[in-house]
Amino acid sequence: MLTAKEIARYNRHLLLPEIGMKGQEKLKNSSVLVIGAGGLGCPVLMYLTAAGVGKIGIVDFDMVDESNLQRQVLYDSIDIGKSKSEVAKHKLSKQNPLIEIESINSKLTTQNALEIFSGYTIIVDGTDNFSTRYMVNDACALLGKTLVSGSIFKFQGQVSVFNFQNQKNEFGPTYRCLFPSPPSTESSTSCSEIGVIGVLPGIIGTLMANEVVKIIVGIGEILSGKILLVDSLAMNFHTVEIERNSEAVKSTPQNAEAFRRMDYDYFCGTKNNKLLVREISPEKLFAMISSKENIQLLDVREPNELPEVSELNDLKVPIGEIEKHIEKIERDRKVIVICRSGNRSRKAIELLSEKFDFQNLYNLKGGVTEWIKHSAKNKKHERKEKT
Repeated sequence: MLTAKEIARYNRHLLLPEIGMKGQEKLKNSSVLVIGAGGLGCPVLMYLTAAGVGKIGIVDFDMVDESNLQRQVLYDSIDIGKSKSEVAKHKLSKQNPLIEIESINSKLTTQNALEIFSGYTIIVDGTDNFSTRYMVNDACALLGKTLVSGSIFKFQGQVSVFNFQNQKNEFGPTYRCLFPSPPSTESSTSCSEIGVIGVLPGIIGTLMANEVVKIIVGIGEILSGKILLVDSLAMNFHTVEIERNSEAVKSTPQNAEAFRRMDYDYFCGTKNNKLLVREISPEKLFAMISSKENIQLLDVREPNELPEVSELNDLKVPIGEIEKHIEKIERDRKVIVICRSGNRSRKAIELLSEKFDFQNLYNLKGGVTEWIKHSAKNKKHERKEKT
């Protein structure tokens, strides 16, 4: 039930038949987590606060910088050097003292994301880097949370709603359905590197807040399965449809443990650390095959690539097609990955481990080339023993 103060404050909402008393009560009983209190986060936070969303969480570990003031309209010059999440909480609490606001002044990581997200119904992503966007998407997919996402670039922006569950209990596309793979590090830049017109975050952030209100109240057409593209110079609004991609969804970590092991900086190419790939020698593999150990051999060479090795014939998937055949690769026994010299197989292991959380992969050291040398030595040794 709404109090007398709430009825007075939200009067203009109550006058709308699409919202009314029931819709406003839904807003009061809702909870929204906003990740990033920057250019996009500021207008989202301000409008959701004004709309009467009952509980709002703010995740941001950054400090207010003078360069932020050109577009992050929640802050003033006196806030420079202060915690964004704390300043935002203080100002928003004054804007609407009838709601609960939580400041989470810490970096979002795979170790705390699931726990933080569990306390909120809708997640809003206002961050400016791909590592966090993929992490937020995957956490939402694991928890079944709706994700409202926005991004900006110079004079352009986009808005979409991911992982939205409709009335038929069907989930819409995720962020990975739109971007199955992260862009190259060369093509991914932030506002601090490329610049952005100051009013654009306000436009996109307000549209994001609009989607949140619609989702909570249950009105209108949600931007699920669609992405709204905005060009502020030409003042064009264009909507593109997107579909749920089952293969992309499968690439999401499938449980909390796998999620916590993910390194999204590495996945997005912003971290140069090398995965420690376990290797197995031709001698060891020969012994495993001879003893009929329960293993799988994965040959990632191209079709018809020579030489053919009958002892290593098992599963053949070229490295360029490996993401299309994930279901064929075993997870509950050792998988020995093979190529000509051991380089492509190493790359395949890095991809499968980092992107699909395989933990049972071994690289054949030296590849088929070393295997053939070892086989030749074995045959020569066997001939000597016979004579």
